[in-house]
Amino acid sequence: MEGLVFLGERRLELRRFPDPTPGPGEVVLEIKASGMCGTDLKYYRAPAGAGAAALGLKSDGGPVIAGHEPCGVVAAVGPGVSPKQAFVGMRVMQHHYRGCGACAHCWTGWTQMCVDGAAVYGVTAHGAHARYMACPAHTLVPLPDELSFSTGAAISCGTGTAWGALQRLGLQGDHTIAIFGQGPVGLSATQLAANMGARVIALDVSDERLARARELGAHLAVHCGDPAAVVPAIREATGGLGANLALDGSGSPVARRQAVQCVRPWGKVCLVGEGGEMTLDVSSEMLRKQVTLMGSWTFSMSGQLDCARFVAQRGIDVDRQFTDRWTLAQADEAYHLCDQQSAGKGVFLM
Repeated sequence: MEGLVFLGERRLELRRFPDPTPGPGEVVLEIKASGMCGTDLKYYRAPAGAGAAALGLKSDGGPVIAGHEPCGVVAAVGPGVSPKQAFVGMRVMQHHYRGCGACAHCWTGWTQMCVDGAAVYGVTAHGAHARYMACPAHTLVPLPDELSFSTGAAISCGTGTAWGALQRLGLQGDHTIAIFGQGPVGLSATQLAANMGARVIALDVSDERLARARELGAHLAVHCGDPAAVVPAIREATGGLGANLALDGSGSPVARRQAVQCVRPWGKVCLVGEGGEMTLDVSSEMLRKQVTLMGSWTFSMSGQLDCARFVAQRGIDVDRQFTDRWTLAQADEAYHLCDQQSAGKGVFLM
């Protein structure tokens, strides 16, 4: 089979790999949809000679098939897999981490926090930008029949990450939430929060992304071109009080500080965007406002299932987030567009 490999320096390649076979406790998935994620850009952009960790290489230095938003059907089952875990033809998503399976984090479905360190499918273990993918049966999450494979791929990272952050914040229907960054995670948060009944203020520097946020339920869209006007705009929209909650999906130091500044006393702020730093006046911007600041890293296996069930029960059209659908043969064009970070979400359909 062919699998997509990142080479760094914005280069990629389709390479030949043997079709996987399932070992004990494993299954092979026939991938139907494999989502593109902003995190992929870290490996796509990595400088030459940056090392295995930066390029997404296995411990033996071999290339890894990219793609950490897998969704498809079970094509083969290995020894020791119970029919309750998986069966041929089962529609599934995958929780894209593999840990020790025995620590407290693994037992509670937070495999990415494994005390021994976790393998990440699509980064340090072969991922879903290929026709087939092998993984442990215990990493599978059922895909509700009502949902498309592309929706399942989105829930397997971007939309699931947004769900996890909203759960951390304790979002309620009477809340106003400011969501900074309307990339795939921020846009998912906008769509989910609006369907939970909350009032959403969407913020971004892209008019195209703000228009998409309005289409998916944002009550107000604020362009961040003038940083000094952002917090006043949120306060004006909330009667001078500020938002109840704020979520940053941009990773921008400026946006992170604005997220803290824009909430009212007793407000909560969740940081989701990876990397970088932030600077705060701790006393005036946090302590004396009784602000809670937290981080949220993806989601648990049960959280992934909860998100899928919520989307199915509410009839939420997550597929509307996708602006581009590609084949693997179009990977170079697909990641060139993704690298510009102005379009919506992309997905490879097999």
